[in-house]
Amino acid sequence: MLFENGCVKELKLAYIGGGSRGWAWTLMNDLKKATDLSGTVYLYDIDFEAAQHNEVIGNKIDGKGWTYKAVETAKEAMTGADFVIVSILPGTFDEMQVDVHAPEKYGVWQSVGDTAGPGGFIRALRTIPMMREIAANVRKYCPEAYVINYTNPMAVCVGALYREFPQIKAYGCCHEVFGTQKLLMSALKEMEGIEIPREDVCVNVVGVNHFTWFTSATWQNRDLFKVYDKFIEKFYECGYNRKGIGNWMNDSFTSNARVRMDLYRRFGYVAAAGDRHLAEFMDNSDYLASPECVKEWMFGLTTVDWRKNHLVERLARSARLLSGEETWELKDTGEEGVAQIRALLGLGTMVTNINVPNEGQIANLPHGTIVETNAAFRDGTLQPVFAGKVPDSIYPLISRAARENDDILDAGFSGDLAYCFEKFKNLNMIKALTDAEKRELFDTMIAGTKKYLADYK
Repeated sequence: MLFENGCVKELKLAYIGGGSRGWAWTLMNDLKKATDLSGTVYLYDIDFEAAQHNEVIGNKIDGKGWTYKAVETAKEAMTGADFVIVSILPGTFDEMQVDVHAPEKYGVWQSVGDTAGPGGFIRALRTIPMMREIAANVRKYCPEAYVINYTNPMAVCVGALYREFPQIKAYGCCHEVFGTQKLLMSALKEMEGIEIPREDVCVNVVGVNHFTWFTSATWQNRDLFKVYDKFIEKFYECGYNRKGIGNWMNDSFTSNARVRMDLYRRFGYVAAAGDRHLAEFMDNSDYLASPECVKEWMFGLTTVDWRKNHLVERLARSARLLSGEETWELKDTGEEGVAQIRALLGLGTMVTNINVPNEGQIANLPHGTIVETNAAFRDGTLQPVFAGKVPDSIYPLISRAARENDDILDAGFSGDLAYCFEKFKNLNMIKALTDAEKRELFDTMIAGTKKYLADYK
């Protein structure tokens, strides 16, 4: 790369999963808007045709500044890269169909199925070998590159990168915290008529990915917990959705925030992820006892059929962008990946939430466990922010989630399906099942994903 007149030129970005019709398009949009950056994005994907399509789309979006190039090998993409972006789908939606829906036979309902519970566990077994390969390639081709991961299960993915290559400079990005900052922003508007940007909501973040919590939240030194108290008193029964009451019923990714409100009432701190994710870390009887229970809490069970239909829509959009029937319109994506890249290059500063190994930023969770806290990006460096201890009321919940993540990593690195089952049967989400039911469920789910487990005995 080349620094010139306050700009960074000739950057090399390697995009692993470069055929993505989601995160890749977001990156293209945000790179186009970053006028002080330019270079080449190398798109690598096991679906080379999808990467070729994104090459065309990316070059149409940019026109100048950034060049997009589809390549057939990880070596070509990663050799000498300054940054590596990882957003992959571990397996296909057919495997995810089993992850999410096989447990329903046993009364285990999953609202997402990609992080916690049996679905998250089996997905992780597929993902860990992929992440180990990516980390090995970073060590071989670009050991000094920053690696930004968007793939779930986030904590397990980042943990696998570090276990395989301890010197890697990797972190995981997740926007769930942003949504709860926006909820507090909305609370201030609803209760006091004050409108502020999300970034002005200052929060202390503790937890693990998709089970993050705010132990404090302020705006101009004002305690937003007091505003949230009043907000919950008004909206607890009917819920709150910035898109309008009732929209949660028509959108698999939104909710009316009732789970977040309830967790605040129960534990005294702000649960800072979407309701669909938070519910999976609690006991099933809390929010996931049945589809009817889920409806009462005003969030949705995201079916894999919905995801498959949504992919059809994205493929159709890809075709329109390729043909020129649709032209790209720049927008504010609300994502921070490019801003983080700028800060790591010394072009800005920011504080935001990321997932990295615990080096003391959460004092009462194990060293090395992947945790989510704020981190400071400044002067070309990344430094996790000391977040203090997890408060007593939520410590048992967060420590259990952190332990499950570490158990999943141990299972995946063991390469032994017998050992994997010993960890699987201890998952909180299936604790009500008999040992025989746990065994049957595990065998069913392993059979549904076996072609991705060739390295396991």
